[in-house]
Amino acid sequence: MLVGGVILLAADYAGTRQAVTDGVRRNSYGEGARREAFDVEVEDSGERVPVEVEVGEQKYTADEIQEMFDRVGRKLDKQILNGNESLDRVETDLDLVTGIPDEPVDIAWELDRYDVMNIQGEITEETLEEEGTLVTLSALLTYREDETRQARHQCTVCLYPRTLKPGEAREQKIREELTEAEAKDREEKIWHLPRTIGGKAVSYYRQMDSRGAVLIGMALITGILLLAQKKQKEMQEETQRSRQLLRDYPEIVGKLTLYLGAGMTVKRAFRKVVEDYERQKETTGVRCAYEEMQKTLREMESGHTEAESYENFGRRCKVQAYLRFGALLSQNLRKGTRGLTQLLKMESIQAFEDRKARARRLGEEAGTKLLLPMFLMLAVVLVIVIVPAFLSMQIL
Repeated sequence: MLVGGVILLAADYAGTRQAVTDGVRRNSYGEGARREAFDVEVEDSGERVPVEVEVGEQKYTADEIQEMFDRVGRKLDKQILNGNESLDRVETDLDLVTGIPDEPVDIAWELDRYDVMNIQGEITEETLEEEGTLVTLSALLTYREDETRQARHQCTVCLYPRTLKPGEAREQKIREELTEAEAKDREEKIWHLPRTIGGKAVSYYRQMDSRGAVLIGMALITGILLLAQKKQKEMQEETQRSRQLLRDYPEIVGKLTLYLGAGMTVKRAFRKVVEDYERQKETTGVRCAYEEMQKTLREMESGHTEAESYENFGRRCKVQAYLRFGALLSQNLRKGTRGLTQLLKMESIQAFEDRKARARRLGEEAGTKLLLPMFLMLAVVLVIVIVPAFLSMQIL
């Protein structure tokens, strides 16, 4: 927005440095007048006088007015149909419009029979004849810019009673009889519904209220949205958990390697890592990997074998690196701990390399996100450099 404002300001300022020599373009027909502001400089005065003038829209010539009236007349024959197939058979209300879009014309209607149709085009069906009723419509077209310019367009329509479908005819008959029965029984406190309509017995039922269905639909939609939100939140939490596990993995492997190299057993080294975490928990906060290690120690104390506990530790973490780590500890317990320290050293080196690669990837992603602000800054710099040069060229 700042860049756009600077560019518009520069363009407006440049426009004030040039004299208007090619005139002012008027608005097209129907677009209305507009106001133009000028600074008028009188010769030898050296002073600019601010003046505001209303510039009217372009007007039609006499031939163009007649052509416009003919065009509007052709449009009217289709515009007033309002869903009817043609003017030769009209069964529903007409749309006697008072104007045509994009045409500077006002329309006034006259009818030769107001007993079958009013000035709005609404039909009085009770007065229609089955074989059709002819009505002549006369439209007085007036040019808005010059009310002395007028034309008349006439058309004849044939009105017929509306053709009802079987279901609509039955519904209309029932409604008419119920309306008539209700009018006869208005002195009674309770309106007793007629038991027969058209000589046939009828039964009445309350129509089902849709409020319950709407409420159920809203409840279902709300439930689906809440489930989707819960699922999305779980996915985000799982993603954050996985990232935290991967960040802590090199540190955990490095500590185990150090303790094993100092002569501790795998279980004792595992316990030592957990104890260090418990002492520093208030400072570091909850770390998912160390929490899973605590669960693993409790499994061992509750009677699970050490190898099984390590494998369960890897499966609970749900990260490939921990699965590999748990399997490595479990297999070396079965085969013997010889060479385990060397394997863990290699795993620690690989873990740190993976962590550096992830850090580089996150840095590249951050750089990509900064591209948009950089482009905006570049645009501002270009405006600062180009606009003064552009203005100086205009002055020369």
